[in-house]
Amino acid sequence: VSASLDRTLKVWQLGAATANFTLEGHEKGVNCVDYYHGGDKPYLISGADDRLVKIWDYQNKTCVQTLEGHAQNISAVSFHPELPVVLTGSEDGTVRIWHANTHRLESSLNYGFERVWTICCFRGSNNVALGYDEGSILVKVGREEPAVSMDASGGKIIWARHSELQQANLKTLSEGVEIRDGERLPVAVKDMGACEIYPQTIQHNPNGRFVVVCGDGEYIIYTAMALRNKAFGSAQEFVWGQDSSEYAIREAGSTVRIFKNFKEKKSFKPDFGADGIFGGWLLGVKSVSGLTFYDWETTALVRRIEIQPRSIYWSDSGRLVCLATEDSFYILSYDSEEVTKAREAGETAEDGVEAAFNVLGEINESIRTGLWVGDCFIYTNSVN
Repeated sequence: VSASLDRTLKVWQLGAATANFTLEGHEKGVNCVDYYHGGDKPYLISGADDRLVKIWDYQNKTCVQTLEGHAQNISAVSFHPELPVVLTGSEDGTVRIWHANTHRLESSLNYGFERVWTICCFRGSNNVALGYDEGSILVKVGREEPAVSMDASGGKIIWARHSELQQANLKTLSEGVEIRDGERLPVAVKDMGACEIYPQTIQHNPNGRFVVVCGDGEYIIYTAMALRNKAFGSAQEFVWGQDSSEYAIREAGSTVRIFKNFKEKKSFKPDFGADGIFGGWLLGVKSVSGLTFYDWETTALVRRIEIQPRSIYWSDSGRLVCLATEDSFYILSYDSEEVTKAREAGETAEDGVEAAFNVLGEINESIRTGLWVGDCFIYTNSVN
C-alpha cells in the first residue's frame, strides 16, 4: 500500500504496474500508512495533513473510522502488533494512543521533543520507539504480565495471550521431581480458543468450574474446562461471591447488581455511591466515605468502616480478612454470629454491627499481591 500527497492511498499487487484500487477520503496529502497485524480484520490506517487519522476496510474499500484530535499534520501511524491499541504521531508534538476496538482516546503523550516523525513497535514486546525533531524515546505501553488465574485447587492455570486463552494443568507434573527456583515448568499448554473481548483480567470462581474474563467494560463467564460461554454483560467491575454460584457487577451510576446461577437476584444503589466492589464472604463496596460490607443474600448492611482499601483478601474460613490500602494493611477478624445476634435483637446501628469486626493488627507496608493459607497471610510487596 502507498500513501501520497495527492490525498489518496493505493493498494498494489507485487509486480503489477497499476494499482488494484484507490482509497479516497483525506482532504490533504497523506503522509503515513500501516497494515493491521492480526488476521481477523482487513484494516489499514492512514494519517494526513488534514490532521485526521483514518481506518480503512480494504476489502470493502470503505473508511470505517476517523480519529480526530491532533492539532497539526499527522506524521506517523501504527497498529500495535501485540496490544489492542493504535498509536498516532503528529507535528503538534504529541503521540496519541487509541483503543483499537472502541477507537476511544486512551492517552496522549507529550515529551517536549518538538515534532513526531516516526513510531516503531517491536513485535513480541510492549516497547515502542518514538522519533522526534529533538531525539528519540523508548516507552513501554500496557503491562507485561498477562491476565492470569489459577483455580482454588491449584491444579489449572488459565492465561491470556492477546485475545487467545491458554491453559496448563499443574497436576500433570510428576510428584517428587525437584524444580529449581526460576526454572520453567515442563507442562503442556493447551489452546482454548479466542475470547470475544480483549482480556484485562481473568478470575476463577471459588470452586474452579467457571472463569470470568473482563475487559473494555464487558465481562464473559466461561466454563473453565471447555470455554463455553455461560453469561455475559456490561460492567465497570466484576467480583465473585464465596458461594460459587454468586457474583456481583458494578455499573456506571453506582448501581450494584447481584446474580445467582446466572440470573439477577438483587440490585441496589449504595447510599454513598460505589467507586469499587470487592468479592468474598461479604460484598464490599468502596466509596468516598469509606468501605461498606453487605450481606450477599439480603444486601443488608453489615458494617461501615472508614477506610478506602485497594484490595481485600478473605481467608478460606471467612473468619479473617485483610484490608490493603496504598501504604498499609489491616488484619481483621469477622464474627458472623455476632451479626446474626444483633439482627435478631434489632441492634443494628447506622454504621452496621459494631461487633462484626475486630482489628487484630496494622502493618505499614504496601501489598502488591496477597493470599491466605489457613490462618497465615502471605504477601508480596514492592521490593519482591
